[in-house]
Amino acid sequence: MGRRRRRADAAGALPKAIAALSRTLPAGPSPETFRRAKFDLPEAAPALWRLLFCVLSQLQANGASASLAPEAQARWVKSALRSQGYPRRGLVQLPEDGSRGSRELLLALSWLLARGPLLERLLVQTHAWLGDEMPVCECDALASPGLPAARVEMDSCVDIRYLQWLVGKLRFRWRKLVASQQEQCALLGKIHLYTRGCHSDPSLGHLSVIETELLRDPEAGRQLLQRLQKENARLEAALEWRRRELVFWQWMDTVLGACPPESSWPTFLPRILEHGANELELTARELQALQEELQAATEPRQVAWAARVGGLGPEWRAARQASQEAVGQELAALRQAWEPGGGQAQPHGPYRLVRSEAGMPGDPGLRAAEVIGVLRSREACLELTLQRLQGQCRQELVRLAGALPGLIWVLPPGR
Repeated sequence: MGRRRRRADAAGALPKAIAALSRTLPAGPSPETFRRAKFDLPEAAPALWRLLFCVLSQLQANGASASLAPEAQARWVKSALRSQGYPRRGLVQLPEDGSRGSRELLLALSWLLARGPLLERLLVQTHAWLGDEMPVCECDALASPGLPAARVEMDSCVDIRYLQWLVGKLRFRWRKLVASQQEQCALLGKIHLYTRGCHSDPSLGHLSVIETELLRDPEAGRQLLQRLQKENARLEAALEWRRRELVFWQWMDTVLGACPPESSWPTFLPRILEHGANELELTARELQALQEELQAATEPRQVAWAARVGGLGPEWRAARQASQEAVGQELAALRQAWEPGGGQAQPHGPYRLVRSEAGMPGDPGLRAAEVIGVLRSREACLELTLQRLQGQCRQELVRLAGALPGLIWVLPPGR
């Protein structure tokens, strides 16, 4: 009797876990869809394609439009998963009409859940902000690759007037952006000043822009209340998912075992937030092992390269020494600006803007002077990088001037 009861409880826990996961995800399908996907039934594929498209489009800043056709959504999902390093080749071979492949799509969703805090990021994306938030964290900006560098063929001719026009356009847009930010800050300051003493929380003392708008438009308040109710329901579902998560991963082991073998199998390591100390120690040991392996692999190559280029003469050695000094200066500036022990601590996450009088004690938040200090350290680091690039450009101009002795170089006037 005890074994049958435990089996019945385990069988009932899995649908509850999948239901909690579905309520947390955007456009989450029913637990029956997950069950059909385990057996690779074709009727579960369209719902999982839509789920993956909604999840991935919300995670990316330049996500795809929801008005895409189902075939285009499937192609976009394949491209997004491939760019994130999804290891299984079976996803790429799936048809884009949604006729089959539900088990492979379930594995892709589980891979996204296992590799990082997926649900937390989705909840932050759909969070209803009530205050005037200011994002001070630059982690996403530093992690993004940015725009690709412009490449100009050596044989092509570029008009210097066109480059000057681009620089002027960039300066104009930069000044316009700064002016708009200053105007926004001035309006926020006026709202905070005029609504001082109206907030029920004494630590805030004033209303935000959204709270002021709610006083003017009661219909917006009802809409905000509905958003907050939906958000609370998703948060409750996320907490329930965390309690029942282990049952889902045990079930996913059976799903993975039913798949045909591949040369590259994904490893599901669920991220269960219980005790972080052991995880940090394990990560530190893995990093130490990788560093030792990298050092063992690079030392013989460095010795072979030094023996190969040793006879190139003093000019090459001087250029190499200059490059090493430039790289060392940049690394020193980066360490001083970004390391926790070498400079000021970097703020993370959005902060609510709160107006406070000078000299008055407030809550332990982030002061504007601290943000300004962090930005100045970042500015100093970027200035060093700009000076290094300008020096490289000057050296290239000197080389070109020496290669064309009959050409007169007229530099633009200084600003």
